[in-house]
Amino acid sequence: MRFMMIVKSNAKSEAGILPDEKLLSDMGKYNDELVKSGVLLAGEGLQASSKGARVRLSGKKITVVDGPFTEAKELVAGFWVIQVKSRQDAIEWAKRVPGTEGEIELRQIFELSDFPVSAAEKPDGWRAQEQRFRDAADPKAPSPAKPKRKPGTNRFMIIHKNNPATETMMPAEKDLGAMWAIIDEQIKAGALLAAEGLQPSSKGARVRASGTQRTVIDGPFAESKELVAGYSIIQVKSKEEAVAFAKRCIGVTPEGVTEGEIEVRQVFELSDFPVDPAEKKDGWRQKEQAFRDRAGQ
Repeated sequence: MRFMMIVKSNAKSEAGILPDEKLLSDMGKYNDELVKSGVLLAGEGLQASSKGARVRLSGKKITVVDGPFTEAKELVAGFWVIQVKSRQDAIEWAKRVPGTEGEIELRQIFELSDFPVSAAEKPDGWRAQEQRFRDAADPKAPSPAKPKRKPGTNRFMIIHKNNPATETMMPAEKDLGAMWAIIDEQIKAGALLAAEGLQPSSKGARVRASGTQRTVIDGPFAESKELVAGYSIIQVKSKEEAVAFAKRCIGVTPEGVTEGEIEVRQVFELSDFPVDPAEKKDGWRQKEQAFRDRAGQ
C-alpha cells in the first residue's frame, strides 16, 4: 500500500523561515531510516505560498489568484510518499516525523486496481499509459527510463483540491481519458516528474504533534475544499507555465461539478538552503542529494 504523508504549513514556514541545522539534521536521519527500510518512494518540501498561485473554476470561468494565502495550517509544506504493508505502519512512520508541533495528514494513494475496468476502455488508453508511466517512475526502474531533471527549470507541485462532490466520487472513464491526454503531452515534453491520485480522506488519518505527545485522528475530514485529491510535479521555466498547465487540468471536471481549485506551489531545491557552518561533511545535505540522485530528482 502506498500512502502520502502530507506535512502542514505553519506561520514560520509561510514566512519563509528555513528550518535550523538541528531540524534539518533530524529530518535527514529520519529520511535515511525511510530509505534504509525500503519504504521511501518520494519526498519534497514546498516553498511558501507567496511564490505560488491558485487556479479556480466557477461555472465556466477560470481565475488565477496569486499567493500568499492566509490559512497557513491548511497549506501543504511538504510530503513523503511511502510504501508499507498497512495503514497502521504508515501511522507509525508519521508518529516519528521530527518536530514538536504540527500535523501530518496520511492519505492512501490510488492504485490501478482500484479503478474498475470499463467497457469503454481502449486497449492502449489511459490505463496502459498510466502503467507505463508508473513503471518508468519506479525507483527500481533502469535509469534511462526515469523522468530526468532539465537544467534551467523550476519544479512546481500542482495540487488538485477536493470538494464535497469529488471527495466520494470515482473519476469517469471520459474524465480519466481527458486528463491523460494532457498528462501525455507533459510526458512527451519531458516536463512531468510525478503524478498520483489520493483516495478519500475516510481511508486516511491525521497525526498531531504537541511536544512529545502524538495524537491520531481517523478520517473522514470535514473541510473537503482544503483536502488534497491528487497532485503532479512538473519542471518548467516559470510559474506562469505551471499556472497554464493547471488551467488546462482544471477544465477536466466530472459531469455536474462546476467548482474546483488547483494550487500551484514551487518545490524547494537544495540550492535554496544556505550552507550552514555547522553542517557536517556527511550530513543532511549529502544524504538528501544521494536520495535525489537515486530518484532522478
